[in-house]
Formats: sequence, structure tokens, C-alpha cells
Amino acid sequence: VEKNLKLEEKITMLQQQNEELRARIEQNTVITRQLSEENANLQEYVEKEVEEKKKLSRTNEELLWKLQEGDAMSPVKLPPAPSTPFYRCSSGNSSPAKVRTLRR
Repeated sequence: VEKNLKLEEKITMLQQQNEELRARIEQNTVITRQLSEENANLQEYVEKEVEEKKKLSRTNEELLWKLQEGDAMSPVKLPPAPSTPFYRCSSGNSSPAKVRTLRR
């Protein structure tokens, strides 16, 4: 009878531990879901940021290229002194009839 009582007490104790562990598992499951959702949101945010960075980089490269192409296509560079006249072809053609004087 004593052995039976001790075993019943042990069963009760193990059942309580089992319930506590189930509750912890449930809490961990909820936290895991929340963290997974947050992780997915952060990954989406990072992907958007990466795409935006790529877009800005492409735009920057395009603008730099246009700036360099504009400088390369310009027949005459600006002189260092702003009051000095310089000549620029108005049509992109180097014909003397098309050249005009511009003042800064």
C-alpha cells in the first residue's frame, strides 16, 4: 500500500511537470511564430533596401556617365576666369558660321 501511495504521488508530480512542459512548449511555439513573422518582415525590408540601393547606384552611374559624356562631347571647356569670353558651337557642328560668342 505504501509503495502504491508513493507511486501515485510520483505520477501526480510527473503529470504536473508534463503540464508545465506543455505550457512552455506552447509559449515557445507562440514566440517562434512571432520571431518568424518578424524575420520575414525584416527580410522583405532588407530586400527593398537592397533594390533601392541598386536603383540609386544605377541612377548615379547613369548621371556620372551623362556628365562625362557631356564633358567629352563639349567642344570647348569653360575658361578658369568667368569674365573671359569663350566660343561654343551652337549646333554641335564646327562650321565657323555656326560659332557664337558667349559671355559668363
